[in-house]
Amino acid sequence: MRRPAGDHEISIALRMTIIGIPLLLFAVALGIAAASTDSDLIDLDAWWNSYVTTFLPAFREVSFFMNVAGAGVVGTYVVPLAGAALLALARRPWGAVFFLLASIVGALTVQVLKGLFGRVRPEEILVISDHGSYPSGHTANAAVIATVAVILFPRIWVALVGLAWTLAMAFSRTQVHAHWLSDTFGAVLVGVATTLLVAAVLAVPITRERERRLSLG
Repeated sequence: MRRPAGDHEISIALRMTIIGIPLLLFAVALGIAAASTDSDLIDLDAWWNSYVTTFLPAFREVSFFMNVAGAGVVGTYVVPLAGAALLALARRPWGAVFFLLASIVGALTVQVLKGLFGRVRPEEILVISDHGSYPSGHTANAAVIATVAVILFPRIWVALVGLAWTLAMAFSRTQVHAHWLSDTFGAVLVGVATTLLVAAVLAVPITRERERRLSLG
């Protein structure tokens, strides 16, 4: 018989919920601001969209690669399924379930917000994309992966690599003019928030599984 949730797991779930909900609400508020023609955010987005044209031109080929790797078939299906398979092989079944659910919830939330705000993408867009600029699906996916990795493998180097991947993805989306700068800010909020909320729901099994693996060295 499995023991009931202890104070430790409940505390973790509460902390994740307390952080996740405000982040998600902030993402919605940012979307409202981005959709307003009177917002100063529009001026910032326009400035960055122009500036990024000549900023780090050597990174542009990487940005085109990340356009393929960050979403579509690769980012939406291959990466989550492959990641879940690796976690399962590493005897982290709850980690695999967590990764898949976080990826699904994050992607669905992005699509809901895209439909809600219907923001137009920059006219200079260099890649093929679907309708709806806010928030960036690629960047949200990157934030989900980074947050899942930090929760399952709480190491400083994991957090740094995850942060670097997320920031690189966010920059790449603006460099190919697929998104406005604020689209990427909102996407990070969405990715982190939805992952934390999924983690809160699964706090008991993933915490016990992680601690059990840590105790084994």
